[in-house]
Amino acid sequence: MNITINGSLKLVRLAAATAIVIPVLFIASASIALAQEDDEEIYDDGEISFDGLELIEASNVAVAYIDPEADFGVFQRVAILDPFVAFRSNWQRDVNRSRRRGRINASDMERIKADVASLFKEVFTERLEADDGFEVVVFADYDVLLLRPAIIDLDITAPDMRTAGRSRTYIASAGAATLYIELFDSLSGNIIGRAIDRRASRIPGRAAWAGRVTNTAEARRMFRGWADILRDFLEQHYYEYEPEAEAEAEADSDSDSEQ
Repeated sequence: MNITINGSLKLVRLAAATAIVIPVLFIASASIALAQEDDEEIYDDGEISFDGLELIEASNVAVAYIDPEADFGVFQRVAILDPFVAFRSNWQRDVNRSRRRGRINASDMERIKADVASLFKEVFTERLEADDGFEVVVFADYDVLLLRPAIIDLDITAPDMRTAGRSRTYIASAGAATLYIELFDSLSGNIIGRAIDRRASRIPGRAAWAGRVTNTAEARRMFRGWADILRDFLEQHYYEYEPEAEAEAEADSDSDSEQ
């Protein structure tokens, strides 16, 4: 019980300590990293990030960096901070230009951001925990990987405002979004990974009626893809970590050195 309480406080402190700088870092870093696809000279080295993380070649996302010294094999559980969500620049203005009723206001945007954040955590939890996978927890521990995600440049083609008498809108894409996610050792607070990826929804072979059901289904599909990429990565590095066995091995090593 003490571990749970102390670990929970540690996660809260980590989130609170960076709350002010998160939006700036997310947006600036994501813009730079996505631009790297067109300009390989954006980074000083191209292989090393500003904080010493190394570029992963041929990853399944646009840009990914990890700490080469980090041991991802110890992580059996995952904690997910509440995602930061931001719309693309001028999204509200552009959507309202095409609407006579059901115009987007500030409270609508806050509601949508809350819905997106909630759905992201729901989908990531489902995919990470499926089939005896990685348990999602709310505390820090030696085997807990902490995720700090952001959904930025969120672009919803036709948000459903549930207004009376609205006309039907058919779309070929529900929208697009960029995931910026940082991975931390939950105990030390050290950053050990970062990934950035942008995806657009595509409704294959047909135009769909825009609405809450379509938008939610496409967002869920997008989040599921990102969650599966993370799980695949963790499973590639995972091993059955046994602290007791490690302690015995260290004791044996010390005993041999004394002899």
